[in-house]
Amino acid sequence: MAHLRRLAAAAGVALSAIAVFAWPAADPKNNSTVPSTGSPTSSTPARSTTSTGAQFDIGNTINYGSLGTTTTLDCGDGKSLNVGGSNNTLTVKGSCGTVSIGGADNKITIDKIDKELNVVGFNNTISYKQGDPKVDNLGSGNTIKKAG
Repeated sequence: MAHLRRLAAAAGVALSAIAVFAWPAADPKNNSTVPSTGSPTSSTPARSTTSTGAQFDIGNTINYGSLGTTTTLDCGDGKSLNVGGSNNTLTVKGSCGTVSIGGADNKITIDKIDKELNVVGFNNTISYKQGDPKVDNLGSGNTIKKAG
């Protein structure tokens, strides 16, 4: 009987290790990517970064946070985007549903915003090339413009 308890405990530990270390990679619904310092010509849809940033895709929303990063993100066809952090220079490709910007001193250029642009940070410069989103500038010192 003690042998069976030890075997069950070992199996539980093994399953816990698999859940902790392998589950995200095995989950087909998990679209999270680890930022890389790879070249912008990378074959993955992951963004190229020149310094450390964190991106977590949850459902149809990209959540990106960093300090002092220059990178390219891709909304694809309608993903929403949440950006936090400061002193980032971001180029956002594709068509974003809703974009929310927090933090300070970010310079963000977006191809297209379909629905809403919410800015709650300070001294951010945001431009978008296409779309007619509802714009809420709840922060201070932000510059928001539609690029011609």
